[in-house]
Amino acid sequence: MARLVDRMSASLIGDFRMNAPPLARYRRALETYIDAKDNTLAPRIAEAFAADAVLTMSLATSAIAFPARTVGAAAIAKTLVTDFGAQYARCRTYYVCDSLEVQDGVLDAIPWLVVMREQASGALRVGHGVYRWTFDETPFVTHFDIHIARMDVVPDADGALLDALQAGLDYPWLAPAALHAHFTTLARDTPALAFIDAFSRPASAPDFSHPV
Repeated sequence: MARLVDRMSASLIGDFRMNAPPLARYRRALETYIDAKDNTLAPRIAEAFAADAVLTMSLATSAIAFPARTVGAAAIAKTLVTDFGAQYARCRTYYVCDSLEVQDGVLDAIPWLVVMREQASGALRVGHGVYRWTFDETPFVTHFDIHIARMDVVPDADGALLDALQAGLDYPWLAPAALHAHFTTLARDTPALAFIDAFSRPASAPDFSHPV
């Protein structure tokens, strides 16, 4: 059973880049996706996803909507980059984890956090959930499962709350301890951000399955 583990402490990041190029390629694919999504660069999706890749979505909230299943890199780029970017700005998506583990081409249950702004209303949106990635031997993404566990929408006309949340967070790789320290402090000290305590811990993984 193929298994690669990345412990993302400062001392080991350099080691795995030098000594484990296969794992570095998985990591690069995840970073390419974040760059495409957060910076509205739709062509970059083809750098990480197979042409016939499948995206599945599960939502535990009614605060945001996506199609349940999308097939093909071009369609995925439209859903997750072009259409998404038309609705949201100043988006930052974080991988909330201390390590990556690849087992038989699967990166399973990677918690994520998103902090962004609605284009139309200026409202702050904070959401979290879990990703599951499946790769071929290239490695290109063949299946991408996104679970959205929670999404809160809060008035933020001047963007000050968004600035406070994003300030000081490592991007796109965010250690759970750093997230917890930053968000619990803000929840305690800023009344308008009291809700953010619910996002101070990584989201729990659902039972992922691929539809037929």
